[in-house]
Amino acid sequence: MSECLFCRIAAGEVPSERVYEDERVVVFRDINPKAAVHLLVIPREHIDSLEDLAPEHDALMGYMLRLLPKLAREQGLADGFRTIINTGPGGGQIIFHLHIHLLGGPGLPGF
Repeated sequence: MSECLFCRIAAGEVPSERVYEDERVVVFRDINPKAAVHLLVIPREHIDSLEDLAPEHDALMGYMLRLLPKLAREQGLADGFRTIINTGPGGGQIIFHLHIHLLGGPGLPGF
């Protein structure tokens, strides 16, 4: 069994509130949401962070980025949304499995 929480979620070993999944990614609601809509988009493949991407991940990253607007629309975020990728401890990354936060909805604070 993997020690990575997100690998375990992707494998179905840890429950999550999934909103989308396919052979490449799993998308689920953050258990500590920072907005009315707060989803996490994770690749099924374990990649620690953006710093660990290699050329062979280009198609996967493009796929994940192009999926974000579709997910946002399905969540009712017609006016827009925010995406965040925390990278490394100094960037606020807590779980070392690459993930994209998709946030939106009423009251989304500015920077």
